[in-house]
Amino acid sequence: MLVVGVAAGIATGFLDVWRHAPAVGWAFAAGIYDLWIWTMTSKMDAAETALHATEQDPRKSQTNFLTTMAALISLAAVGVVMVDAHTAPSSARLGLAALALGTVALSWMMIHLLYMQRYADIYYTDNPPGGIDFNQEAPPRYTDFAYVALTFGTVYAVSDTVITSSEMRNATLRHTLLSFIFANGILASTINLVVALANAE
Repeated sequence: MLVVGVAAGIATGFLDVWRHAPAVGWAFAAGIYDLWIWTMTSKMDAAETALHATEQDPRKSQTNFLTTMAALISLAAVGVVMVDAHTAPSSARLGLAALALGTVALSWMMIHLLYMQRYADIYYTDNPPGGIDFNQEAPPRYTDFAYVALTFGTVYAVSDTVITSSEMRNATLRHTLLSFIFANGILASTINLVVALANAE
């Protein structure tokens, strides 16, 4: 993931301009991460989800923190691209606007996939497992946690699930705040893209 992102950023620096390299590099890295995590976890059943979510990896929390911070910092790179899109020639304006929107959208999805895993970790680490009532008898799998994560990411609230522990509630609070930040980034990027389309020759 990181190797491809760095390579894409360096290539952008040589072929275009260096100030666009961070956005391009992060877009490639986030896209690969999103595809990799979803392809791996969406096929897991409940037992595989529990085993994977509770694997003891001492670097897990640090990795998640750094990834979240990188996703937030990527918004600054997107801001640079959006500013350049307003002054770029019409032939490049649309591409820059699309890059800004794509980078934010991929970062937004990364945040939800990180919290999907975080919710599964909290749920299956509890003894007995819990923290979310899914209103079903079958134990939850990753796709159930993805449903929760995307619900918080889009409407900032629970739907037909119930949060039943303080630790889970704290995680959903952080997730909701991050989702709100990225939703505004997506809105700004979408407006920028529409303006670029309107001004394109």
